[in-house]
Amino acid sequence: MKKKPKLPARTIHVKNMTCSCCIHLLRRELTLDGVEIQEIQLGTLRLALDTAKITWRKIESILDGYGFEIIRDKEKMIVEQIRHAVIDLVHNSTYNAMVRNSDYLVERFGMSYPYISTLFSKHEGITLEKFTILHKIEKVKELIEYGELTLSEIAYMMGYSSVQYLSTQFKSVTGISVTEYRGTPGAGRKGIDKIT
Repeated sequence: MKKKPKLPARTIHVKNMTCSCCIHLLRRELTLDGVEIQEIQLGTLRLALDTAKITWRKIESILDGYGFEIIRDKEKMIVEQIRHAVIDLVHNSTYNAMVRNSDYLVERFGMSYPYISTLFSKHEGITLEKFTILHKIEKVKELIEYGELTLSEIAYMMGYSSVQYLSTQFKSVTGISVTEYRGTPGAGRKGIDKIT
């Protein structure tokens, strides 16, 4: 039996891959179109494909159809990695209130915080601090809805120095108080990919 020839592989960086659902969606859709996925992670795809059967333009069209975008610019790749780092820190890990967001990012990227912050603002049109706050508030909404933690526990978990500080920031971002939000849970929650 003839061995199948090895297809050339290519790594592409993808904007707007923000959760495991994105990974599952792209894995399914690309596989249906005959693309061999060698590796898939948030923000990165390593693909092998027979360009006689499917073109890179078709791959781009599939991604675009689901709101994803191939990133070609090096700075934009770093910005997308920063976005994923913030999302990972706030939504996907056990938040460590003792670690400052800036320290976490500096350590993760090996770059100064002013550089990371300036680069992020330049490409996203929002400060890194504001982006992080918006994600923290969405996580707070989620934790409030679960009803398993007190506000004090949520404030500590999310790195706020007090419930008052959390409440003030919550109202500043959402326009309603934490108490009002508790009365209408789920109202105004956003998907991770919609937080900008």
